Amino acid sequence: MACIVRGAILSRVRDVGIFMAEPRNRYSIVSLAFHWGLAMLVLAQVLLITAHEATDGPISREFVQIHKALGLGVLVLTLARIGWRIANPALPMPAGTPDWQKVAARATHVLFYVLLIGIPVFGWAASSAGGRDIDWFGLFNWPLLPIEQSRDLAKTLMGLHEAGVKLLYVLLALHVLAALKHQFVDRDNVLHRMIPMIPRRP
Repeated sequence: MACIVRGAILSRVRDVGIFMAEPRNRYSIVSLAFHWGLAMLVLAQVLLITAHEATDGPISREFVQIHKALGLGVLVLTLARIGWRIANPALPMPAGTPDWQKVAARATHVLFYVLLIGIPVFGWAASSAGGRDIDWFGLFNWPLLPIEQSRDLAKTLMGLHEAGVKLLYVLLALHVLAALKHQFVDRDNVLHRMIPMIPRRP
């Protein structure tokens, strides 16, 4: 009986390890969840701010409140993803990849993390400087940062927030173009790593 129980426990541990660890040929389920979860949140942020700009009155302000709440979610999820990536290093680029492409890919990912932290922080700081509460999905008010309350400071911080968003758009475009290059020009398996439904090339 003890052997059966021990065997079941070891089997369960192996299953969890497969779930958590980075496979050799693609990213783990956890990494995929972080990647696509953040992608969906960023898309939602774009749609929310677009809806805010296209409407007026209470519904417009509600879009902004949701935008702020989700933005803080992006911040928390990005920090968690960085922790995960430190514990589980990214897969190496395919053999034969030029050094400059490896450096560019590394720099792009680092810049993504900087922006996905910086943009929400600047937005959070702008709300704090403006003395505007951040209602986190009706559950509680997110604490404001202990900074000077000033309309000028809030305007400056919001300008940095918006500049970061524009840079993020450029980075996303480059990221998508690079993924398409790997798939259709280099014809390697880089895109398969993040979209396992794409058949793996031999």
